[in-house]
Amino acid sequence: MNFSAIEWSPSIGIDLGFFVIRWYSLMFVAAFLLGLHLMKKIYVEDKIPKEKLDTLFMYVFISMLIGMRLGDVFFYSWDYYQNHLLEIFLPIKESANDSLFGFIKGWKFTGFTGFASHGAAIGIPIAMYFYAKKHLHKPWLFILDRLAIMVALAGFFIRTGNFMNSEIVGKATGTDFGVIFKNNAEDLARHPTQLYEAFSYLILFFVMWYLYWKTDKKEKTGFLFGLFFAVLWSLRFVIEFLKEPQVQERGEEWFFSPLNTGQVLSIPLVLIGLWLMFRKTKNSEKIA
Repeated sequence: MNFSAIEWSPSIGIDLGFFVIRWYSLMFVAAFLLGLHLMKKIYVEDKIPKEKLDTLFMYVFISMLIGMRLGDVFFYSWDYYQNHLLEIFLPIKESANDSLFGFIKGWKFTGFTGFASHGAAIGIPIAMYFYAKKHLHKPWLFILDRLAIMVALAGFFIRTGNFMNSEIVGKATGTDFGVIFKNNAEDLARHPTQLYEAFSYLILFFVMWYLYWKTDKKEKTGFLFGLFFAVLWSLRFVIEFLKEPQVQERGEEWFFSPLNTGQVLSIPLVLIGLWLMFRKTKNSEKIA
């Protein structure tokens, strides 16, 4: 079978003339809007007041951004940020040839350019503990079970945004099969790993959505969240083999070689997921 590589060179976004809506930002907004709409259906099913959704949105949004940011800083880029602490919290970088706002020399505005999904996997559950305790008065895993369905869907949109941005690319296929990311000024076909992840997460979303509505799995607290962790991070572990490294590992000094940082961080999350799925649940933990 013969394959032809797809040349990929999209615009950076939708140009409105006075403003450009970037594709990644559009995907991010779409994930939140659709997630809120579907979460509203779940809240109605569980007889939870819909006004509590606004609070949920704020908890998730803030904890996700903080978690992803600190995840990149401490898991992937600490060698850099330990000498540039200000850049952790502010969207600027040192640059000898630039000036911030036209008069602060030695700095330039860049926006926050480093995020790591493993950080969100820590930040969001922590925030949900306080949300469940203060606003729902239900078990911590109750909200995690339901939110995990939406996060799987969000993963589809975010990885699609990465594809539109020609970032987090895969390794060269060595054949005519693959995608040529022309915006990266190259002519070799690569694995579209962003799409591998995106559609894997979309399938996971549909499976979890089905389990919530058509089975009694939601009655066992922790099962759906455990399934989400076990499957998503297993997928991430496997697909990482096809990705170009996002950061420079430590070569021979890297204790876990040939695994990369993302794979090592995924292993305990998979184990947590399996434990949640197959642990014995007390009757008091089941939702009446």
